Order: sequence, then C-alpha cells, then structure tokens
Amino acid sequence: MQGMKIPRSCPRPTRAPQRGFTLIELMIVVAVIAVLSLIALPGYQDSVRKSRRSEAVAALSAVQQAQERWRANNPAYAASAALTVAPPAGLGLAATTSNGHYAIAISGAASASYTVTATAQGAQVADKARGVTCSPLTVTVTNGSGDNAPAECWSR
Repeated sequence: MQGMKIPRSCPRPTRAPQRGFTLIELMIVVAVIAVLSLIALPGYQDSVRKSRRSEAVAALSAVQQAQERWRANNPAYAASAALTVAPPAGLGLAATTSNGHYAIAISGAASASYTVTATAQGAQVADKARGVTCSPLTVTVTNGSGDNAPAECWSR
C-alpha cells in the first residue's frame, strides 16, 4: 500500500457550511430591539393617553348637551346627583366614561352656570399636554358660554 496514490477524481471530504446564528449575533439583535423599544415606548404611551383624553372630551360634551336639554325644562341646571338618574328626573348619563378612564361629576349647578369635571383614573392620571397635567379636565358653563380648562389639554 505504500506508494499508492489516490486518484484525483475522488473528492476530498469537506465540511458542510454551517447555517444559523451565533449566540453573539442573537444577543446583538436582542440589544437593538431593547434600545428601540425603550425609545418608542414613552411616545406610544403618550399617544394612548391622548386618545383616551378624547373619551373624556366626548363625555363632557354629552353632559353639556344633556344639561341644555334639562335647562330648557327646569329653572336651574342639574346637579351631580341627577347625572345618572334616568330622564325626565335626571340626565341619564354614566358617572364614568365608556372605558372607565375618567370619572364625571357636576358641581356648582345654578340657574345660569355649572361646572362639569372629568377626573382621570388609573394610568390616565399621568396624562400631560405641553407640560401641563390633564386631570381634571373641566368645562365651566356660564350663561351658555363654556370655558375649558386646562387649555393646553383641549385639541384645537
């Protein structure tokens, strides 16, 4: 067997190419995803809070409309106790917004004015617009004219 030559036509054994990812490559991908999520998450949460704020604005508007209907038939605007009472004895509205992110209350009801307030609940308490905390949102109606506060929290 000495001196025996291997013919050139026989292929040499080669390693199959490795497929897949190394642990370091996977760790780099995980780190990049973590950094991106840390950057994007606060902006996302602010957008969610802002969209929930529109729920409070809609509820406050519903109270204003119900109050005007009430005032057309009564000598004064309805008090907070009448908020959830079914018409004709009350306004027939819920004391919270549809998803429960705000509690609704009426105060200072008189013959020519009232204030309706939407107070944030749960995570919505952290809602801010231009550095101003947006809880509570209030509408003060005097002689048919409404004043929204805080002004920074109301879309224009």
